[in-house]
Amino acid sequence: MKPRFDPAWLDAQYNNRARVANHGEVIDSWRAASALARSQSPAHLDVPYGNGERQTLDVFPAARPVAGGSPVLVFVHGGYWRSLDKADHAFVAPSFNADGAMVVLPNYPLCPAVGVEQIALSMAAALAWVWRHAADFGGDPARIAVAGHSAGGHLATLLLSCRWREVDEALPQQPLSGALSISGLYDLEPLRHAPFVQGDLRLTPSSVARLSPAFFPRPKGAKLYAVVGMDESDEFRRQATLIRDVWGPTAVPVCETLPACDHFTVLRGLADPQGRLHELALRLLGLR
Repeated sequence: MKPRFDPAWLDAQYNNRARVANHGEVIDSWRAASALARSQSPAHLDVPYGNGERQTLDVFPAARPVAGGSPVLVFVHGGYWRSLDKADHAFVAPSFNADGAMVVLPNYPLCPAVGVEQIALSMAAALAWVWRHAADFGGDPARIAVAGHSAGGHLATLLLSCRWREVDEALPQQPLSGALSISGLYDLEPLRHAPFVQGDLRLTPSSVARLSPAFFPRPKGAKLYAVVGMDESDEFRRQATLIRDVWGPTAVPVCETLPACDHFTVLRGLADPQGRLHELALRLLGLR
């Protein structure tokens, strides 16, 4: 059995682009579907939520007005905190818009230009912006849920534990109803030793402790749904089980492995109105 932090083993476990031969085709399909969604939706694109690099977001309003405002799903993209873009993920919006939800897709600055801590702070600023401005686009600031994929799942999970009053004194203690983390990362220590991301992420023992949700107390007032694909690596499946074990079934009432899904194809179930991920997100939004 390999030591837990054997470099070659860690790369084999965590380098999903190397693990999935057709990952490029899947990402290209995201981009094509997203370009179509952006062209056909009355979306508000590249709205600034801060003054920094890549601190913009896209707002996709619900397809029909809702009395009191529509619930809001904030989707955080993945890419190991160092790649991809909100524009690649607009394909998740149309099915939720049709269900009566507003969808917000934020960008964030990328490693190695910034560290993961700065990215987490950007996501907190984006969520604070959504809470302040959701009503301007027909959304209900009292019904916000967040979803994220891979590194975005990590960021979505972090947001459940944010000290929101330190971000903005006007914010409620917990502005989120919950988070859906898809193939998320909760213990960053392995990535501190994985050669393929080591140089870009520049994690230290202290930053790992500050940025790993598995080392945090369970959040109050919101639920986490942790989902991973059956065809993902042992480590990604371990990560999902870990957060359930640490936070417990009260805080993590859903911890599921979806059949016939790898790290990339698992995301299709979010956009699919019949998909399990779509159903779970609707549950967090109070629409199911």
